[in-house]
Amino acid sequence: MEEMELKFLKQLAKQYPTIAAASTEIINLQSILNLPNGTEHFLTDIHGEYEQFNHVLKNGSGAIRRKIDEEFGNTLSEKDKKALATLIYYPEEKLALISKEEENLDDWYKITLHRLVQITKRVSSKYTRSKVRKALPKDFAYVIEELITEKAEVQDKEGYYNEIIHTIIRIGRPQEFIIALANLIQRLVVDHLHIVGDIFDRGPGPHIIMDTLMAYHSVDVQWGNHDICWIGAASGSTACIANVIRIAAKYGNLDTLEEGYGINLVPLATFAMETYADTDCSAFTIKYNTDYNTKDLSLDMKMHKAITMIQLKLEGQLIMRRPGFKMEERLLLDKIDFEKKTVRVGDTVYDMKDTDFPTIDPDNPYELTPEEEMVVERLYQTFTNSEKLQRHVRFLLSKGSLYKVHNSNLLYHGCVPLEEDGSFSEVDIYGKKYKGKALYDILDYYARKGFYSVNDMTEKRMGQDILWYIWTGPDSPVFGKDKMATFEAYFIEDKNAKKEKKNHYYALMENEDVVNHIFEEFGLNPETSHIINGHVPVELKKGDTPIKCGGKLLIIDGGFSKAYQEKTGIAGYTLVANSHGMWLVAHEPFESKEAAVRKETDIVSDSLPVENYRVRHTVLDTDAGKELKENIYYLEKLLDAFREGIITEKGV
Repeated sequence: MEEMELKFLKQLAKQYPTIAAASTEIINLQSILNLPNGTEHFLTDIHGEYEQFNHVLKNGSGAIRRKIDEEFGNTLSEKDKKALATLIYYPEEKLALISKEEENLDDWYKITLHRLVQITKRVSSKYTRSKVRKALPKDFAYVIEELITEKAEVQDKEGYYNEIIHTIIRIGRPQEFIIALANLIQRLVVDHLHIVGDIFDRGPGPHIIMDTLMAYHSVDVQWGNHDICWIGAASGSTACIANVIRIAAKYGNLDTLEEGYGINLVPLATFAMETYADTDCSAFTIKYNTDYNTKDLSLDMKMHKAITMIQLKLEGQLIMRRPGFKMEERLLLDKIDFEKKTVRVGDTVYDMKDTDFPTIDPDNPYELTPEEEMVVERLYQTFTNSEKLQRHVRFLLSKGSLYKVHNSNLLYHGCVPLEEDGSFSEVDIYGKKYKGKALYDILDYYARKGFYSVNDMTEKRMGQDILWYIWTGPDSPVFGKDKMATFEAYFIEDKNAKKEKKNHYYALMENEDVVNHIFEEFGLNPETSHIINGHVPVELKKGDTPIKCGGKLLIIDGGFSKAYQEKTGIAGYTLVANSHGMWLVAHEPFESKEAAVRKETDIVSDSLPVENYRVRHTVLDTDAGKELKENIYYLEKLLDAFREGIITEKGV
């Protein structure tokens, strides 16, 4: 036995000091390998739409309703099934309604508790008793375990269980118990959650979504370009800060920054009111929702224009500072002819809708005015000192990455940058060329440096600038376009100027050779793997489909964001994978939480099968199963060491 292996086994023996202890753990792990693998839930492009996100999370993209159908079949009416599902999703809210409307509450409690116990038994059946026990709510752990555990020694089982439920009702605890069971069912129906990018921007509640994710039992995140921009803002990248504020202003969500994250926007508001008081701001309209207070409209438009001009200057400075990014064509402020009110973009000269720019010096257009510099400094301080934003971004960095390989699936938000012939694009990152997986890895490395570096400010600045590049750069895998036409969108009427050309990846995603090459690049078997992709809305209205390349590549951004729903025709795709197979779920637009509770409406519409497994998958088929097999291997090595006297048992 090698010295390193012996040292490892001696450490293992501290945890399992006897033959009996090691043997028990081997038996336990071996049995776990044969359990059905847990349900995985994939969501992407949530874009701050917290109510719809929470509903999809609560119903497991229809997983809870499927469990109700499996358990009760035709023994429950459709109405009763909908009522039971809604109770599980929103127990507190539904109980408040039922308490007012139900004439015989005790009978309703008795029937409902029995039904919830049955569902709890079903959703817990694929887990070990130990795992279920860890998920039980503290206040009712013993009672729930009694109700869902078969008691072979009890002759009158029905009477035993009825008495427990009767006592719960008699002592006045049925509502609390129902809430505990409903939350437990939600907890057990999905074993692991994947967020494939873009939690932030457009919608009003990214901070609520982040709080929910931080409390979730098992989750990972693949950063989208919007998440990256917020990571950059939290790190102190002033270009990213300006982008975050501009987008919040554009969608009428400045309250998210001020109230959700405690970001002080008073310096920007004061500056905008003074500097843009008599300025044309008509190009800076606000795409507000029904909750928006229109009394703020004039000020928000001024703030929108003010931060956009600051952003264009900061980005120009960054582009000139990093010539290796090769983004000089995005330098447009110096291409404006103020007399003719035109701008040259590439080889074309366009008329401009707006040239009323009180802070731009035509001779030095990228220089901030002293007042703008003060605003930027104040914004830098408030973003880097927002406790909640810093906590959320640390969570994103600890639970997230630019891509993830998990259970034979490759998860990333955008694309793998490709040339027209399908080969991987080579991208220059600080003087070295990277492509494919290596490009993802180096960008991930610098993204973390941009946030975490404290001693080496040169390295931190390099990381911050890379965060901005990942957000908007032409070879960024999570952006995937040749440009972000922000300037053109605001100032040029001609639609041709606003076109953003997608990376060749999007034209080649039906090419099996190209897709297989991506699998091989990330160490996956092309015959058994899937790419799970977000970022680009699936336009169902135009006959588009989320299933590409014969099911090898799946795009699950169908438009959670309300801003896209008119274009897509639906309100988002999610993906579910369990021991039986994988299927996509298309969602209808979500009305509101109140409507879901009162009308008992769900938002799942159509399920699209991706793959049905011929043999039910078990934990053995998963990445966790590989780790368990490795643990079993070393435990068996420890047994041999005990039996051969190489390591002595303790406490025998």
